[in-house]
This record gives sequence, C-alpha cells and structure tokens, in this order.
Amino acid sequence: MRIGMWIEPGSAGRFETDLQAAADAGFGSAWTPQIFGPDALTMIAAVARDVPEIRVGTAVVPVWLRHPTMLAAQALTVQQIIGERFVLGIGLAHQLVVEGMYGIPFERPAQYMEEYLSVLTPLLEAGSVSFAGERFTVNGTVSVHAPAPPVIVAALGPKMLETAGRLAAGTVTWMTGVETIRNHTVPTIRAAAEAAGRAEPEVVVGLPVSVTDDVDASRAVCAQEFAVYGSLPSYRAMLDREGAAGPADVGLIGDESAVDAAIDALAASGATELIAVVYDPATRDRTLDLLRRRL
Repeated sequence: MRIGMWIEPGSAGRFETDLQAAADAGFGSAWTPQIFGPDALTMIAAVARDVPEIRVGTAVVPVWLRHPTMLAAQALTVQQIIGERFVLGIGLAHQLVVEGMYGIPFERPAQYMEEYLSVLTPLLEAGSVSFAGERFTVNGTVSVHAPAPPVIVAALGPKMLETAGRLAAGTVTWMTGVETIRNHTVPTIRAAAEAAGRAEPEVVVGLPVSVTDDVDASRAVCAQEFAVYGSLPSYRAMLDREGAAGPADVGLIGDESAVDAAIDALAASGATELIAVVYDPATRDRTLDLLRRRL
C-alpha cells in the first residue's frame, strides 16, 4: 500500500515547499483539494514540473463548475506539463455547497456523475466524444498530446462506488473507517470493476493520522479540526456505518505501535493507498517519522 501526503491548498510557494518535502522524504504521492482557494490544477501544473518523482493528484475537484470538456483539456495539459504523474480525482461535493453557494440544483447527483464520466473518459482516452444523455449532450474533441491521467471518483455510497468501478480507475474516500473500507468500499467497487471488465480499482483512503502518547488530546484536536465532516450527510453515513461518533473515531491516532497496527489493518482491508492527513502540530514530527519509516 502506497502512502501519500495531504497538502493543504495555499500559496504557490508553500505548495512547492510542501511538495518538495514530501518528495524528498520518499512519499509516493501528494494530494490537494479544490475547495475555495487557489485552483488546484493550475497549482499542480505550475509547481509539480519542478518536483519530479512523485505522483500528484487532486482529492478532489468538484464537477459542477467545470464542463467535462474543459476539465479534460485541463487535466491533459497538467499531465503533459508535469510528465505523466497526474491523477485526476473528482467528486460531487455537497448539497450545502452546490445549492447554497453555487446556486446549482443538486438533482440526481449520481446520475450527473455517471453522465459526466461518460463524457470525460472518452475525451481523456480518445480525444473525442459523442454522447447524448439527460444532463449532457456533447459532440466534441480535445487535442492535447498526453496520456490520459487516471480518474478516481470520491465515492462513498453503493451507487457511487458502482459507478466508479464501471467508469473510472478507482475511488478516493475521506472519513471512512478501516472496517467500512474492508466490508463495504472495497468489495463494492471491485465487484463493479470486475463486472465491467476493468482492471482492479484503486482505493485511495484519506484519514487523519497522529502518533502520540496523549491520545485524548490529539483526538480532541481531530474532533475540532474536522467537526464539519460529522454533520455532512455523505460523511455522516460512513461514520454511522463504522459505528463512529465523529471524525476522531476513524482517525489513526495512538502511539507508534497502535498507528502501525492501524495502517497494517488498512492495507489488509484492500486499500491501495493511504493519504495521511497530518493534522496535529504537536505530534507532526513524530507522525512523519513513523510514516517515513513505512515507505
């Protein structure tokens, strides 16, 4: 199981520093989201070319604000610039954001993603698409000379996991505990990929990580830092499936022995990659020491 680092979006200078540090430490990948700050694709294109030998991905770019034709052109351009190390992670975001901030109806989101992928994937892989659906009707081309980057989808529930298995290279999760990955995420997406004749999917799992002897204190930091995810419906469903009261209950938090065992359990669950979100400044150095040891 590969271990990658989470990089917070921010200034280009800070992103380059953090990406270089992850590469120098030997991490296999680095991931950044598209939230409300700098454009993640532009940031990766501008910075990652000068930081070789590390895979760089988005986790994730919301699909509602970018037509799939535009996103295909952007993703292929990034892939060309940084030398075939890009992974395009996309997701639906949340009704609270899509409707409340963007003013776009959050209608039949799973269908929207299915049609989005039905346009995006042919454009990435073949450079052209002819598709007619309920949400998209697209006849177009994209001419950027670069291999198609893998597309992974933020998928939590069964329907989205099945869509990701059939139409994408895998999934990326957040706030989904190890037992849920083992008993729900992995078997659902693997079955869908196998039925569609696709390769075994990537299962990239983002989780908070903290190596500490003061577990209660670090759990309290985790609970505060990630409190919002305990109330967003899609993440709340995964926490409930895990039997977790909140985000701190799915974090990999404890001393070296406990976190080692948790990472081993995640690898045994079928996850192909851990995105380590090192969230607690008080335990950062110790946490990074353990993660580097496992590379």
